[in-house]
Amino acid sequence: MNRNEHQKDGGRKRYRLFVLFFAMAISVTGLAEGGTAAKAEAASETVYDTVIAGGRVMNPETGLDKKGWNVGISGGRIAVVTSKPLKGKHVINATGLVVAPGFIDNLSYNPNPLGVWNKIADGVTTNIAMHGGTSAPQEWYNYYAKSTTPVNFGASFFYTEARNRYELSRYDSASPDQIKELVKEAEQALNNGALGISFSLEYVPGITAAEILPMMKLAYDYNVPVYFHARYSDMEEPGTNMDALNELIGYARKTGTAVHIDHINSTGGTFSMKRSLSFLEAARRQGLDMTACVYPYDYWGTYLNSTRFDEGWQSRFRITFRDLQIAGTNHRLTEETFSRYRKEGKLAVAYAIPEQDVVKALKAPYVMIGSDAILEPGNNNHPRASGTFARTIGRYVREKHTLTLMDALSKMSLMPAQRLEKQAPSLRKKGRLAKGMDADIVIFDYKTIKDRSTVEHPERLSDGIRYVLVGGRLALDNGKLNKEVQDGQPVRSEFARVKSGAGLLNWGARQYAVVDYKGMRYVDVRSLEQQGYRLEWDKTSRKVIARRSNSQAIPAVSGAELAPSEGMLMLERGYRLEAGNAKAALISIGTRTFMPLTLLDELGFKVTAAGDAIWKAS
Repeated sequence: MNRNEHQKDGGRKRYRLFVLFFAMAISVTGLAEGGTAAKAEAASETVYDTVIAGGRVMNPETGLDKKGWNVGISGGRIAVVTSKPLKGKHVINATGLVVAPGFIDNLSYNPNPLGVWNKIADGVTTNIAMHGGTSAPQEWYNYYAKSTTPVNFGASFFYTEARNRYELSRYDSASPDQIKELVKEAEQALNNGALGISFSLEYVPGITAAEILPMMKLAYDYNVPVYFHARYSDMEEPGTNMDALNELIGYARKTGTAVHIDHINSTGGTFSMKRSLSFLEAARRQGLDMTACVYPYDYWGTYLNSTRFDEGWQSRFRITFRDLQIAGTNHRLTEETFSRYRKEGKLAVAYAIPEQDVVKALKAPYVMIGSDAILEPGNNNHPRASGTFARTIGRYVREKHTLTLMDALSKMSLMPAQRLEKQAPSLRKKGRLAKGMDADIVIFDYKTIKDRSTVEHPERLSDGIRYVLVGGRLALDNGKLNKEVQDGQPVRSEFARVKSGAGLLNWGARQYAVVDYKGMRYVDVRSLEQQGYRLEWDKTSRKVIARRSNSQAIPAVSGAELAPSEGMLMLERGYRLEAGNAKAALISIGTRTFMPLTLLDELGFKVTAAGDAIWKAS
């Protein structure tokens, strides 16, 4: 064979090998694709309890905003969110509609049988009584669980109600002995599920710092927020919005407790919103955990026999008798009728909020939506009881472009959940539209959604909200209330405590106590300092930076090896540890901070089981 023939023969062999390899590749690829296709086909054969088909699916936690997507629901939870077609026993055609997490009203009142249906029609799936609440949460939760309600429900420890049992007037201060008893009651309430502590300082001006600070310290110890109706609501001396905010910021700074300011458009920010928000922003930059809420109305409402109408109210709020109207009627007041209705304890609305204050508050990234109302028999209520959430979207997103739709959804679902979820784990499954979340969902027409409730008719239901699902069941079906669905679940605080015998970690020449938290093992962060790391704590950002140190390892860190006492609270305060690319969420036990053992693997230490409840890092 000559050289040319040899080259041709070699070429033919290479070509045959190429064809053979290509055929094998096609076969292997075909098998792989066939496997994937088989899995996809199997998945597509799943029949969900309910499918929401073809909607604009929005999840404020991730920023997901997709048109024509589908949501599959099984067993009361979201099973899948996808662009692929799904099969369901029941299918909701959401073409042209927005599909979003159900709204969470965290500044509401008790879920009475009348008002809860107006909440449902306004897209609310979780009603939390954090302005008010109860002094006896065990009885409160039991009552509403038995009475059945279509919305999920929770409450704060309401300090005013607790203090009323001591027959103190609104202008009286509690004695030291009474304060001690009230703190005990509050601690019991938190252990019975109360979501935080609430104060109404303007309505009970006799409450002093001597009463507030022990409650703040308790709230910090239990990692729950304190909600405040601030002490002042105007800019008239003595006692201005600035004084009110400085008081609350001072409590937060002194105790480290999370603080929420109720309806800042009517308390703490009226006539001073720009300056009031700057106060809060400065406090937040200093690391204080402070938030607020707003209702989207330029008029407030309260009872005429409250302290808000003490002498001088006309100058404080820059209004006259004619600026007051009895809610649920068309009656504007005069001096004579004011006196009569005040004796009757009627609720009046006051046309006394500049709309620019509402707009500024809505734009603040740490201000969420809260209604501060729920409709009651007799309809003597502010229209925010029925229209808060639809009005936020219809007026301030679609018409005025104050907010983006995604921002509004976040303020109405995700942010209220995040405000309370540290110790209320059920809220971690709400306010999001994603796999594994509770199927609390609102579906609305963005083009037509609006509030219909008015001062004269606060009972009118909102327009444009088509479907509301609570736990996967339709409480509002194609615009019609389904009063057979009453599946609301309690939203409670829960607390994990240290148990004995969790184990030990052998690390180098030292042993460290290990604690068990929700099935994971944790060890004191300060153990890193004994293993050649330097820790830098940034309390403002709630972050711990761990860096390898060239200096000799610290010979001893007081208490790092010791086990925390049995029964101590184990809390998620939002602290994180970063060491290079390794990151982990931390837990707090007393004044100590613990990191998961899994973090050591990321740092290059091999953690192995060395025996019964003993681990070894090498």
